[in-house]
Amino acid sequence: MFEPASSQLELFADESPASSHGGQTAALLALAATTLAACGGGGGGENGNAVTPTPVPNGGSSPTPVPGIVPPDAPGAALAATGAARFLAQASMGADSTQIARVQALGYAGWIDEQMALPQGISRCDWLVSKGYDQAGANNVNKNGVNGFDACVWRTLLSSPDTLRQRVTLALSEILVVSVNGLSGGWRQFSAANYLDILENNAFGNYRTLLQQVSTSAAMGEYLTYRGNVKYNASTGAQPDENYARELMQLFTVGLVQLNPDGTPKISNGKVQETYMLEDITGLARVFTGWEWDLSLGNGNTPDFQRRPMVQVASRHETGASPFLGSTVAGGLDGTAALTAALDILFAHPNIAPFISRQLIQRLVTSNPSPAYVQRVASIFQNDGSGVKGNLKAVIRTLLLDDEARNPASSASNSFGKLREPILRLTGWARAFGATSPSDAWAIGDTSDPGTRLGQSPLRASSVFNFFRPGYVPPDSSMAGAAMVAPEFQITNESSVIGYLNYMQTVISSGVGDVKGKYDAWLVLADDAAALLAQLNLLLAAGQLGSATLGTLQTALNSIKVSVATRPNRLYAAILMVMAAPEFLVQK
Repeated sequence: MFEPASSQLELFADESPASSHGGQTAALLALAATTLAACGGGGGGENGNAVTPTPVPNGGSSPTPVPGIVPPDAPGAALAATGAARFLAQASMGADSTQIARVQALGYAGWIDEQMALPQGISRCDWLVSKGYDQAGANNVNKNGVNGFDACVWRTLLSSPDTLRQRVTLALSEILVVSVNGLSGGWRQFSAANYLDILENNAFGNYRTLLQQVSTSAAMGEYLTYRGNVKYNASTGAQPDENYARELMQLFTVGLVQLNPDGTPKISNGKVQETYMLEDITGLARVFTGWEWDLSLGNGNTPDFQRRPMVQVASRHETGASPFLGSTVAGGLDGTAALTAALDILFAHPNIAPFISRQLIQRLVTSNPSPAYVQRVASIFQNDGSGVKGNLKAVIRTLLLDDEARNPASSASNSFGKLREPILRLTGWARAFGATSPSDAWAIGDTSDPGTRLGQSPLRASSVFNFFRPGYVPPDSSMAGAAMVAPEFQITNESSVIGYLNYMQTVISSGVGDVKGKYDAWLVLADDAAALLAQLNLLLAAGQLGSATLGTLQTALNSIKVSVATRPNRLYAAILMVMAAPEFLVQK
């Protein structure tokens, strides 16, 4: 495993000169040093058993709930708070006391149903308009830049009540990848925001419908370079751009190798079988010709065209037959009909159900789902029970309720779980502590820098292959030896480990812009290290910090003098140390 570079982590300033930070310093550095080795090491104490949070002491057996604090489980409660918090780690952008109580009251299935029925909030594009970003601005600063994009994205991730929909939207954005960094046209913030709106609108819809809308979106047309794509030119020999045809098959639908229904590769004569060949790419590329921005209502001086599907320019479209994957899109079809026929062929391929199902499981639940788990989810993708294929509502419900996801015994297995991606660490903090932006500016910005921020920022992947590949294996690691994948480790290194801790230290204590946590209810616990850590363990890590970790953190926290003046610093230090713990970083 890697060993991170020495930390330059600055400690929280203490208003009391008499207090000592030695224990806190040692604890933070020790926790940072284990971060890169965290995958597979979570799940609780030395025996992998989760520790039940200590009830908040109040001198009675029926504690009075404090806003933001989770009360102890009632005797005979059907669903423990730890189980509800663990579920929310998989199904939401972050747990808070209200959501934990809601899951306990409704049960897992009931909570999913309630979330799926919630109305969507204002779209990202409409929010941009409400803030005036549809005006070109001085020197065309809005027209030629991405102003407002990060704000509209973070606003939704951190505050939208339909937290399950937002979690699925984030997952889809990491499968059907577009990056605002790869857009070059005007009004890029609207192009990227509209793309996220498309993913959100279809998060509980049908994957086939989603493919159609993605394939005609201005953002995808620009990002994968088929906007303006023209048919074969017999005079020059110029061929249609093959970029989208390749990635549509490789990343968005069928993958590189033929799969069994459980997601394992089909083997013939000891070798895996490729799904498609170069001629399949060439054939499919003919379909993606003639597509262009819809400028029928203007010349690009407003961002409206970035919100509309692309349209066909008939003279540029290839009308000949387009053979691929053993099928053929008939000649003579117009561009829209040809695209529809091509997507129907891809959607009918037996690979799509296990290929997409496995990636959704990876994004929400675990990096290494068993083949049986993949097959159970893929079977619902193939047929939701009513003869419908691609029903994402049924797929999401199935993968979250599956025994492999819900069985507490899974958290004891070193093969179960996933490294919590940096975006979800930040949203977990924000949701837990009710972070808001009173000005509605949400000025968090681009958090891509691994040395000073998160090393990841929504819709800002460096390539169409996402921030990390679903099959990434850390080289020379115990995970490689165990034939396990760990996608999120592709963006984890010495710089990102320390950069994350330094960034979160500032976020926790001071916020980002006016996005700040609400800590009033938590300060009442700051004097009691054990009670405070128990609550943070539950809310942030679903009760999975082990006794050894909690003991280390408690020792460190008790090194800070207890006083009214030091309560905020004790709280900030406790939150940071929990968010540095391996059992938090590994979502089990």
